[in-house]
Amino acid sequence: MSAAHQPEFDTSRPLDVREDHNCFGCGRLNPHGLQLTFYADPDGSVWAEWEPTPKVEGWQGIVHGGLITTVLDEVMGWALSAQRIWAVTARLDVSFRKPVEIGVPARARAWVVEDKGRRIEVAAQLLRKDDLAVLAEATGVFVRVPADKAADWENRYLMG
Repeated sequence: MSAAHQPEFDTSRPLDVREDHNCFGCGRLNPHGLQLTFYADPDGSVWAEWEPTPKVEGWQGIVHGGLITTVLDEVMGWALSAQRIWAVTARLDVSFRKPVEIGVPARARAWVVEDKGRRIEVAAQLLRKDDLAVLAEATGVFVRVPADKAADWENRYLMG
């Protein structure tokens, strides 16, 4: 999915993610975390807006690559969870295309590429919000967790 072929964002719905946990990416109880909010689009992709603050700075004015990777990993995980697939990251490859600047709003988007049963391939992009320039891209392989763990996580992290 290229930046030029992104779906309209006004068709999105927020994911019903519980906020009472410490996840670094989405937990509201983690004061040091990113506290991302996720939205699902009808095409099955999931996205989150992110405006990097100085707490994630690497080189002056630029976001640390590890935090960019974290955002991409997080949105890929929620692209799976939105489809009731509970899995963990087995492999993650990131390509950094342009500097991600502190204070410049971005949008992370992820989608399932192929479900191979236990292994699922997922892709993501981090786009500059104002012009949809691709800042970073990622592909990942996720591995489903056992059914009892999946049920536990669904109850723990999703409302309703």
